[in-house]
This record gives sequence, C-alpha cells and structure tokens, in this order.
Amino acid sequence: MMKNISEIKTFGELKKAGYEYISVKEELRRNLLQKMMKKETVFEGIHGYEYSVIPELERAILSKHNINLLGLRGQAKTRLARQMITLLDEYVPVVEGSEINDDPFKPISRYAQNLLEEKGEDTPISWLQRDMRFSEKLATPDVTVADLIGDVDPIKAANLKLSYADDRVIHFGMIPRANRCIFVINELPDLQARIQVALFNILQEGDVQIRGFALRLPLDIQFVFTANPEDYTNRGSIVTPLKDRIGSQILTHYPETLEIARAITAQETAAAAKEKENVYVPDLAKDILEQISFEARKSEFIDAKSGVSARLSITAFQNLLSTAERRGLLNGNIETSVRVSDFLGVIPAITGKVELVYEGEQEGANEVAKQLVADAIKTEFLNYFPKVEKLQKEGDLDPYQEVVNWFFEQSSFELLDTLDDTEYQLQLDRIEPLDELIHKYAQDIPEDDIPFFKEFILWALVEMKKLSKYSLSDGLRFKDVYGGYISGL
Repeated sequence: MMKNISEIKTFGELKKAGYEYISVKEELRRNLLQKMMKKETVFEGIHGYEYSVIPELERAILSKHNINLLGLRGQAKTRLARQMITLLDEYVPVVEGSEINDDPFKPISRYAQNLLEEKGEDTPISWLQRDMRFSEKLATPDVTVADLIGDVDPIKAANLKLSYADDRVIHFGMIPRANRCIFVINELPDLQARIQVALFNILQEGDVQIRGFALRLPLDIQFVFTANPEDYTNRGSIVTPLKDRIGSQILTHYPETLEIARAITAQETAAAAKEKENVYVPDLAKDILEQISFEARKSEFIDAKSGVSARLSITAFQNLLSTAERRGLLNGNIETSVRVSDFLGVIPAITGKVELVYEGEQEGANEVAKQLVADAIKTEFLNYFPKVEKLQKEGDLDPYQEVVNWFFEQSSFELLDTLDDTEYQLQLDRIEPLDELIHKYAQDIPEDDIPFFKEFILWALVEMKKLSKYSLSDGLRFKDVYGGYISGL
C-alpha cells in the first residue's frame, strides 16, 4: 500500500512506496475494467448512447486505441472526451520542473534524464492531478506545426547562451506538453493537410521531429479526435494515412426518442429551471419543444448534412421559460404557466441553430422556425386526439365540429398577451366544446394542464385547416375558416 502522496517527495521514496509506471492507455483500460466490474456508470449524464456509442467507446479504451468521434454538431462528442478524465488515476508522479510531465521511471526529456543522472534517488518529484491531464485544441486553419509540436525558441537560446544546434533551445508545443495526458483535437478536418501529416509519427511511433533535430520522444498520450461528416466535403478532410493511424472511429447520433431528448434538455437546463421555479411547464409543452428539433431534422428547408444540435432544444427551453416569466410579471402574476403562444418566443433560439438550404432561405428563417413549431404541434396533437380527416364519409361524426360551430357563431375570439392567468383561463373556458374534447380524449391530464391543452387544440385545428389564426400586436385572434374569408381578413 502506497503511503500518502503528500509525503513522497523524491524518486527514492516513490520506489520504496512500490509505485509502478504504466502508460496512460493502460491506466485508462485498468480503471475502466475496475468500474465495469463494480457495475459503476462510466459516462455520467450521457443519455441515449447506452447501447450504441458508449459500448464502442469502452471497447476502444479496452483496446488502447486512439479514437475519432465522428458526428454532427451537438452530439456530445467533446463531452464524451472530457469524461474520459474520470478514468485516469487521481495523481501521477512527475519529475519536478519537467516541461513534458516526465515520469521518473521513464524520463524522455533531456532535462529529466540529466536531473535523474545527477541526483539519482534524491530527484525531486511532484504530483499531477487528473484534471490537469486533459488538453484540448480546436483545429482551425491557422494552427501551425509549431503550435502543436514545437519550434526553436531564439529567446531561450539567447538567455541560456546556446547554439541553435543544441536541443535545449526547443520550445515544446501542445502535444509534447500533454505527455501522459488525454489530448483532444476538435474538428480535425479543419487542420490543414500538412499539419495533419505532422501527426503521423506521433500516432504511430510516438516520436516528434522539430526543425531537423534528431529528437526521439516516445510520448505517452491518449489521442481523441472529433470531426463532423460535413467537414469532409465542405471545408476539408482527414488525410487517409492519418485516418489509418486512428484505432477506432465511433459514430455518434442524435436522440432517438422524445424521452431521451427531454432527459438531455432537463439536465442541461436544470439551473435555468431552478431560477424560474415560478413558471409551471406542462409535460405537453416539453414534448412540443423536443418535437421541434425532430421536425427540423427532417425538414426540407434545413440542411440535414449540417445537423440540428441538441443545443436548439436547450436554448429554446430557456427562451420558453423566459417568455412565460416576462409575460407573467408584466401581467402581475408572480407565478404563471407556459402557454402555447409563448412558443413564439423560442423562434430566435431556432433561427440561429439551423442551416437553411436554398428553399429555406427563400422562405425566410423566421417563417421556417414558425413552421417547425406548427409541425411539432401537429405531430403531438395526434398523440392525444383523433386525426382530422380531410374527406369524411356521409354520416361520420366529426369530433371537432362542435368547436368549429362555436367559432362560426362568434364574431371573434382573442387570446391576448395582456391577459393575466385568471383572465386567460376564463377566456378559454368560454369555448365549452373544448371541455368535452378533453374529457373524452385526454381525461388523465393534470388539472393545471387543462388551459394549455385548450389553447393547444385551437393551434392544432388551425394547422388542420379547421380554424384560422391571425397575429395581433399583443396576441392572437382565432376565427372559423369561412368567417375569415367573409370578413376579408
């Protein structure tokens, strides 16, 4: 049993304590095996990957592979890479003062080798905590070999009075400094091809080449790359020899069910929801919000290759809460509930998260976003209520006819943003056929959700061409379809 690491300050003490060197990949493998044997969750807070991505990632770690996570935006690629930190030992020893985290048992830098030769077992060591063993670089076209690998430092040469032929004038780049760490390069295809070529030897032989120095540094690094398939065609590509040197390529994906999507959004918006505890959000509202992303991913107006990030749902939910909170405060309601009309407030969160194709640009980002909201409402409507048939047989009963008749007999019906919660509910209660519909088809919903459901039915009937809806400066007006034609609206 090793004694407290704070008491171990020299190489000799480390040897007496029984410490044994293992590579970072072996370290990850060993700790993963321990967690799996204890049935512990390895990747916390990652939803929807339990039977797809996570098993593949665990297999890659067990195989001690360098890894490429390939997937569209907002698929938790970087989060997965960062969570690999939990598989590292809490502390590892390094030669004190080493730039590249030299292990005292396997020193690779000239500094560490000279120090160990000079001081032997009295060589001072320090301890590197696991959170300090993660390096990350976003690949951009301006990244240079010097940034990643290193270069000759003329200032160091002048200060130490060394010639450029001395390898001590080298300033190490990010990769050598990440020795014995996890090193992540995000958006790998954005690296210029010549920079990718510089990674060949590091991945295969573990050595580096800097300005012609015959420098052999067997680096100990777990590489994780992330890439977007779109990058292969639009901006760059991963050069074939580099792909060949990456052990495992793992495909990520978007949530496959509404329940998984809701779990992700709830996790990522927990802080916002806590701040806005005075805003009640019906379950149906949460489903509609997630359905917007599902509709976007199959929309003909949105570029499917670019993807629709999970961040769309997260920011849209934050906007939904804020829209309801603001309206409630303006109307004098300290506590309020989300309304369907509040979904108009999520449009700015949608427009910035989707890439439109040519047809979408012609429609306009705002119109596309509104259509996504409408499509989500239409989809969710069918989970509760019967489908609206365009052509009905004679004698068939139309479950929505009573609602349509009610509007035909009224001059207009308005839901204004200025209505406080009590007035809003009283206004919806005027439409008595809505109570019958809810009682027949959605009788198990909570009492607090009934006003939301009533407005939801009106929006859905508009999309099903049973009613018409018009935007006012301070709210919405609903009418029957033919009444709108007659009045010229």
